[in-house]
Amino acid sequence: MLETRSPLSGLVEASIPIRRIVGGFRFTEGPVWHPKDRHLTFSDIPSSRILRLFEDDTCAILAQPSSHANGNAYDREGLLVTCEHATSRVVRREADGRFAILADAWQGRELNSPNDLTVAQDGTIYFTDPPYGRLSRSLGGRRPIPQPVNGVYRLDPRGLSLMASDFEMPNGLCLTPDGRSILIADTARKHIRRFGIADDGSWHGGAVWAEVPSEGMAAPDGLKCDSEGNVFCSGAGGIHVFDAAARHRDLIEVPELVANFVHGGADMKTLFITASTSIYSVRVKVAGLSAF
Repeated sequence: MLETRSPLSGLVEASIPIRRIVGGFRFTEGPVWHPKDRHLTFSDIPSSRILRLFEDDTCAILAQPSSHANGNAYDREGLLVTCEHATSRVVRREADGRFAILADAWQGRELNSPNDLTVAQDGTIYFTDPPYGRLSRSLGGRRPIPQPVNGVYRLDPRGLSLMASDFEMPNGLCLTPDGRSILIADTARKHIRRFGIADDGSWHGGAVWAEVPSEGMAAPDGLKCDSEGNVFCSGAGGIHVFDAAARHRDLIEVPELVANFVHGGADMKTLFITASTSIYSVRVKVAGLSAF
């Protein structure tokens, strides 16, 4: 296992090394922590696999092929919900192992390639739909782009709704701890936007909340809030951390390009990082938000 030192002393436990848990993948993404069974599920997109990492650092294949799955999340019942690039669907793995298709089209056209998602306390699912899975064979297969916009969608008992259509490349997204706002990364524009969520589910606002230091492919992608409202976002050099007022607090340096991350561990203070060919972990001082 590779260990490197983090120089940070703010939100990161600087005395504990950043640890490379496991490697040998092609491009890891979509990490999600199961708070009861205590395992990490993640995608290896080009290999079309979903894998599971256990507390003893062993790793097993959960699904292969996975339709070049990307983002994963748990719903309120603890069922795995996944964005599939190759099928342009959002699906749920039922308790018996079957898959239920939750979303695959908008206004009579296929979705582009659902990328990342988050689930609210009331079970509402929000997901981003850039065309990345249609631009590369290794990410889902080159295909025409069906939607005229790269949208952000809401899925609830009322059905599917397009909530925002003015992003260039919407990517990672997360809800604030109170569930009253949603933050969304626009990878191409290198910033994070924030929308308020009204009682009826509608959105308001949408101004740029923070600019994220970026360089080449190291741009805003994965996005998470911790329990105090601090916001973690991938970018140049690793993971950038902002406080609830959008002030830049820290940079967690990671040896590989970071795509995404999630809080986990028994105390929700281990940040698991999907970074290119590897899974890393680092200890933080504030607990993350539990999936359910």
